[in-house]
Amino acid sequence: MIFRFIFLFLILFIVELYAFQVLKTLIKSRPVLFIIEGLSLLFLVYIAYSLMQFDRSVGQTHKTMFTMALLLIVYVPKLILTLVLIGEDIFRLGAGAVNYFANYDKGAEFLNSRRKFVSQVGLGIAAVPFLSLIYGITVGKYNYKVIKQRIFFPDLPAGFDGFTITHISDVHSGSFDNAEKINYAIDLVNEQNSDMILFTGDIVNTHANEMHPWIETFNKIKKHEYGKYSVLGNHDYGEYVTWPSEKDKDNNFNAIKSLYGEIGFNLLLNEHTFIQKGDDKIALVGVENWGHNFKQAGDLNKAAGQLKKEDFKVLMSHDPSHWEHVVQNDEKHYQLTLSGHTHGMQFGIEIPGYFKWSLAQYVYKQWAGLYENMGRYVYVNRGFGFHAYPGRVGIMPEITVIELKKGDKVA
Repeated sequence: MIFRFIFLFLILFIVELYAFQVLKTLIKSRPVLFIIEGLSLLFLVYIAYSLMQFDRSVGQTHKTMFTMALLLIVYVPKLILTLVLIGEDIFRLGAGAVNYFANYDKGAEFLNSRRKFVSQVGLGIAAVPFLSLIYGITVGKYNYKVIKQRIFFPDLPAGFDGFTITHISDVHSGSFDNAEKINYAIDLVNEQNSDMILFTGDIVNTHANEMHPWIETFNKIKKHEYGKYSVLGNHDYGEYVTWPSEKDKDNNFNAIKSLYGEIGFNLLLNEHTFIQKGDDKIALVGVENWGHNFKQAGDLNKAAGQLKKEDFKVLMSHDPSHWEHVVQNDEKHYQLTLSGHTHGMQFGIEIPGYFKWSLAQYVYKQWAGLYENMGRYVYVNRGFGFHAYPGRVGIMPEITVIELKKGDKVA
């Protein structure tokens, strides 16, 4: 662990050094330079102290999220400045080497002085993530979007043509800090008037008591005609902290499972139920968390039981890597899977219908929105809450409304 900190602070030192070069090029007043560098040193000391004080028996807190926010706001822009200046240094070094060997300007220094224009460009580029990260913390994290998705299935029972499902995921209640915004989000959920609501896990960050202040709020989610169902997410297992004993961990896990019932959701633990509408029915299947790189408690075979390939199935599975590695190739043919987990990394660029990018796509093949393979679909919800970084930039918190349609068209 100590070597990781040493490596991290070595990187931060290099970043600070290059950032100082930019400031020195643009600011000629030495007192102003010293004040700015003094503030940078204070930030660095605070971040280092907070990281070293991290308590694995507690896990994420509002203080650790503040530290993460400060780290990103201060050092992501400086990292961009560093990359711009390293690019200039490579150019300066190349030009100096050419001049040294060609000897066409005997009076020139080997390395030319830094150009003010390059520093100004670097500062302009760095301002974009700086302002974006601040926006993400102050506005973005509660900028809820209702996304409506219509999906066509040739084998959908006729009685379910037009059936609507509200899908939420990744609440992470321990991160909330604004009751008014959460109440607004719950109102948005209710306004959709869907036939059924499904919640695909991560009700907390780690501890069951994180949800206690929000139980009354989430109980405002109205009863849906065809039910309220949920599954567990990876954070619901309490895997990311150190517990005094296995008994304490088990007690917390049992308390988390009870939370879903306390807010009116039926928790499906590797099991299925049938949703009946008139003479038609569909199977709702819920598995525990199964992640390619996370806890694998999900048992698809157990959850499906005696279901047949011909049965129309909606599967709730928190981690979309389950669909990628298992579900899409399963012989029972799961027509629709609903997942979450990725949060879209809470940072990216989306122009609906035209462009979508996030670092999440380098980790998950299915990371936000709808994906299809051979008539099997997975929808990945971008998440209701937030975790680690207390903000969202470009990838906004999501309430999904999925409409099931009978037919061959995809829209």
